[in-house]
Amino acid sequence: MILRYKNKTNVDALCRWVGVAKSSLYYHPHPGPRGMKPSTHTIIGNSGLVNNSLVVDQIRAVLSMDYCVYGYRKMTEELRDMEYLINPKKVYRLMKENHLLSGKRISVQGKRKWVKHRRIEAKRPMEYLCLDIKYVWVQGESRWYYQLAIMDVYSRRILCWIFQRSVRHTDVIALMRWLDLRFGLKGVIIRNDNGSQFIAHKVREVLQSLEARQEFTHVATPEENAYIEAFHSIEQSELIDRFSFSSYYDAKQHIEKYMYWYNFKRKHGQIGMTTPVKKWEAYYRKMLSTFALSGQAEAGNAGEQPARNNLTNGDDRQGMVKIIACPSQSSLLTMPSKTQSSIFCTLDDQSIANLFEKIVQFLRG
Repeated sequence: MILRYKNKTNVDALCRWVGVAKSSLYYHPHPGPRGMKPSTHTIIGNSGLVNNSLVVDQIRAVLSMDYCVYGYRKMTEELRDMEYLINPKKVYRLMKENHLLSGKRISVQGKRKWVKHRRIEAKRPMEYLCLDIKYVWVQGESRWYYQLAIMDVYSRRILCWIFQRSVRHTDVIALMRWLDLRFGLKGVIIRNDNGSQFIAHKVREVLQSLEARQEFTHVATPEENAYIEAFHSIEQSELIDRFSFSSYYDAKQHIEKYMYWYNFKRKHGQIGMTTPVKKWEAYYRKMLSTFALSGQAEAGNAGEQPARNNLTNGDDRQGMVKIIACPSQSSLLTMPSKTQSSIFCTLDDQSIANLFEKIVQFLRG
């Protein structure tokens, strides 16, 4: 109508009569999205440019690994390790266009009250440990099994774990005695909830005798044990929700492989996009260089107990060590007679383990 009477009166009056904004009269829709066109290639190392389709194929290859459920941030770090020069926004765009995102992040609105002293500020390995029990459903047997894992808060490393029909206070005692023999628990703060396995008098007596400090979370406040709860959430989404276990042994094998993946391969955002084992080793390499410069390396050998280095009876190629109770060690590794249980612990090379024990004893006198 405006174009029809355009020559008889001015455009402003016509727009007022029709009720149309003058700006919309001259608007022409832009063909396609505005701004700079997205890049079609990515820089990699010294080889020049590669097509983005190859980058997407690489992302798919990473996500195809067992237990890998990376979002775009961790995927960016993974691609950078492969010498891709790429930023998180581009990785997000490529993953979104190819439906490879793991899911949307939900932001919490409103004011929340936090529990005092909930967060642990660990400054070194073996300063704080936290432990908890997780239920695992085995479809093939139509029953629940129980997993008990112990985490070092500083490095987020799973030090040891068990998986069996039930978890009793004797299992907790066995794990604590093994940790004391391997690393030493003197002065270590151990955080757990109020499960019957943890509040048992024998467990508390053993920890007191080992000079470890045990602390309990408040009732119905799992957020106070957030570090091990976060690990269980990650394990749930990356392992348990993605696999159906046909038997106890099938579940145990998957968990063993996942523990290796978590400790040695999986990047962790809260510790600087590195793996727990690398975080663990980096601290003691730094301490070693400090002692070497200050001339105190020999002091770190005081009180060393070489027997701690010979407690294992088997080491596979993936760095997983299986500790099996034997008659001569019944007082140290007492297991319930109902089940055949075992303790799994992840270790790096022997030199790092020996160095760890020396430094721990030096720090604690």
